[in-house]
Amino acid sequence: MLILRSGDVAAALAGRELEIVEVVDRTYRAHAAGRTAVPHSVFLRFPDRPRERIIALPAFVGGSRPGAGVKWISSFPGNVAAGAARASAVLVLNSLVDGRPEALLEASLLSAARTAAGAALAARTLAAGRSYRGIGLIGTGVINFEVLRYVTAVLPDLATATVFDTDPRRAADFADRAGRLGPRVEVAADLDDVLARHPLVSLATTAAEPHTDLRACRPGTVVLHVSLRDIEVPTILRARNVVDDADHVCRERTSLHLAELATGDRSFIAAGLGDLLTGAVPVPEPDDRLVIFSPFGLGALDIALAEFVRATAQATGAGVDIPDFLPSQPVSAATH
Repeated sequence: MLILRSGDVAAALAGRELEIVEVVDRTYRAHAAGRTAVPHSVFLRFPDRPRERIIALPAFVGGSRPGAGVKWISSFPGNVAAGAARASAVLVLNSLVDGRPEALLEASLLSAARTAAGAALAARTLAAGRSYRGIGLIGTGVINFEVLRYVTAVLPDLATATVFDTDPRRAADFADRAGRLGPRVEVAADLDDVLARHPLVSLATTAAEPHTDLRACRPGTVVLHVSLRDIEVPTILRARNVVDDADHVCRERTSLHLAELATGDRSFIAAGLGDLLTGAVPVPEPDDRLVIFSPFGLGALDIALAEFVRATAQATGAGVDIPDFLPSQPVSAATH
């Protein structure tokens, strides 16, 4: 069993933003072509703590670097007030020959990277030839920090980021830390201020219910709706909606799930990102409507990126190998 600790994973990801975006791109194309298996994620919830959850995301990815496994990721928003990370995760990769687990990775860094890389890929694709000079970031946690890192890598003209958080101190700290990523970082006075500043917006909050109609956005704004539960249903129904997978995103009371419950169908979803990348559906030409990308977070992306990280780490001798982690002999039925 190869154990890749947080430092090993961080080293494998560092400075490889464009490579990671390409891994995500290939995986979305594979998913669109039916070369993945992505069961619905399983949410473990607690009866008396509705904001907290632990999620299992199993998946298989085919292609030149196939992989299978499961990510187990927790989301405890209350950790933030205590100065700890909201999310923690591990990921297990299994052998495709005999099914035995082969690698265990710290996965919170990996998960943030694949989320941000997917958002950046969507921004580049939905730009449809436009050049973005700025981005608005709502929510100043780990995810939007990584979104800024990856969007800056794929959109080299980006010069300004405007941030907003309900906690002004978090926003100021984010702006100070994010300054090293390249763009000039400003703090907005309120939500409408940040929505109005730029034609590209990323929402990465801990909101459990819709709270904005996005009316302050410029016409034609591309909205990366990473946190999935921020946008009110009438706004979803008026927008052009792009998703990672309609069956996955219309669950768990996301804004799109609420829109489906309100209308009885999914006709408000224009396309999957994989279909845009493969050309099966044309990329929408810019007009006055908002374009909203809502990614539920496919386990296939985690597995593909974990295989990339494993290969990168093994090439440098990183990680800890535990050869006797698993039984060397078959376990008899009598010992069960």
